[in-house]
Amino acid sequence: MDNIQFWIWLIVIIVTFLARAKKKKPEGDPTTLGGEPVDGRTNPADKPISFEDLLREIQASKVPQPIPVTQKKQEYVDYDDELEEEAVTERVDYSKRDRDSTFQTYERAKQDAFNRASLEETMKIEDTVVRFGQFKGYQQDTEVNVLAEYVKDLQDPNGFRKAFILSEVLNRKF
Repeated sequence: MDNIQFWIWLIVIIVTFLARAKKKKPEGDPTTLGGEPVDGRTNPADKPISFEDLLREIQASKVPQPIPVTQKKQEYVDYDDELEEEAVTERVDYSKRDRDSTFQTYERAKQDAFNRASLEETMKIEDTVVRFGQFKGYQQDTEVNVLAEYVKDLQDPNGFRKAFILSEVLNRKF
């Protein structure tokens, strides 16, 4: 199937190339001499219009022309002329952070964290409240399935009496 499709597409492509080559006029065309047409037509508008040209012209007339927006010329203002002398900023010495009280507090808290007891060490199991029946009120009651009870009775050898009564009820003669 793929082989057939390949040959069909190849034939379509070849026909397209041949049609385009036939459409182009060769350089030695007898209808022109030195770039001027022999049949007396001097204006390019005299040549017949193709369907594609007509379609382009119709589509171009449908699209509204954008209205050109005039841009106002912005006035350039140089604000650098009115600046005073800039204040000289002092250079920050990063060694000051060692003397900073917040940095010292942070370091002290980090050291104290290793000396404190963890949650596992401080928690006592006796303090944990364990209530097993607290969610029983939210459980759904199971419905009694009569068919399941009958099947269970029929599988039980001691349930023969129930099975006999059940067969009499189901197979009524009257």
